[in-house]
Amino acid sequence: MLIYGLHDIVAGAADLFGGTVPEWWAAAWRILAGASLALAALFVRASVPGGLALAVAGLLGLQSISLHNDPHIYGDLLLWPQVSRAVFSAALVALAWLGWNSSEDAAAGSDDLTERGTDGRP
Repeated sequence: MLIYGLHDIVAGAADLFGGTVPEWWAAAWRILAGASLALAALFVRASVPGGLALAVAGLLGLQSISLHNDPHIYGDLLLWPQVSRAVFSAALVALAWLGWNSSEDAAAGSDDLTERGTDGRP
């Protein structure tokens, strides 16, 4: 997620200063959505509550601005790149959710050790 967010920050800045997208706000939207995804990646990694929701919001923001930019850049809405972006986003969310649950399980296991002592005996 972090690399995807950083990629869109850089690509949005290139659009903003390079003039690929006709509207400045579309490039700014891409930069902000990429920044929220990069921030969410850090929150998800640290298991901060709301981090996964912020990641989903960032991914949906990037999907929506991509839907806006396709007709401007290519003259038509490209279906397969949009579907692949959506599948990739769903895979990122699923992996983050699975990682979140495994970190909670690991934290629950470490609580058992602190209750029993360092050698594992009660």
